[in-house]
Amino acid sequence: MHKDYYRTIAKIVDERQPETILDAPAGGGWLAQALHHSPTMDGIDLYEGEPDGYRSFVAHDLDAGLPADLPEYESCVCCEGIEHLANPGLLLQSFFKHLQPGGVFIVSTPNIWYPAARLTYLWRGFFPSFPSLAGKVQRGTHMHILPWSWPQLYLFLQLAGFVDICLHDVEEPKPKHGWERLLGVPHRLYCRSRAKRATNSEESRFWQTAGGLQSAYGRRLVVSACKAAA
Repeated sequence: MHKDYYRTIAKIVDERQPETILDAPAGGGWLAQALHHSPTMDGIDLYEGEPDGYRSFVAHDLDAGLPADLPEYESCVCCEGIEHLANPGLLLQSFFKHLQPGGVFIVSTPNIWYPAARLTYLWRGFFPSFPSLAGKVQRGTHMHILPWSWPQLYLFLQLAGFVDICLHDVEEPKPKHGWERLLGVPHRLYCRSRAKRATNSEESRFWQTAGGLQSAYGRRLVVSACKAAA
């Protein structure tokens, strides 16, 4: 388990101790190896073969949502998947449907809000790792299609029905380069002013998170969200 955000995801799952987990996309099956408890796990991936430690595994295109015949799970994990999809809203709604009431959904994706990414967009019109695909589109390949930031992911999760949406800290340099700290100051001051002018607690928490270190400087978003208990 060599990636910083892997540890963050595994910690969130281990703290809740779910007995059943859907891992989609499952990749090489790193999540089953990283956990300190032994849940029943099902996996989905279009590109990788069946990893060890999973009860069942399905090769499936997540752009079509989850397979309808899946059961409900206490936890669902979508690590580095939604940036590859043209229909992320459909997939998030599908995860919500297959999550038990009171269950937790965890999603990770590259963050495009850090200052170096914004400068790249200013110069080129494209965020890092999200180049122009004109003349390069190959369906069924691992293309980065849709870039994400904290506000966009928060909105999509809310639209899918999730509550208690939380951005988690990842153990990574924030900022990675010293000059990014200065460039990030206007953004953080703006978010701080919006938090002070918030009209309710949800809005205040949103802007505090938006101006926090992980959102403003981090290279990765790891977000958890819940399905309200019945």
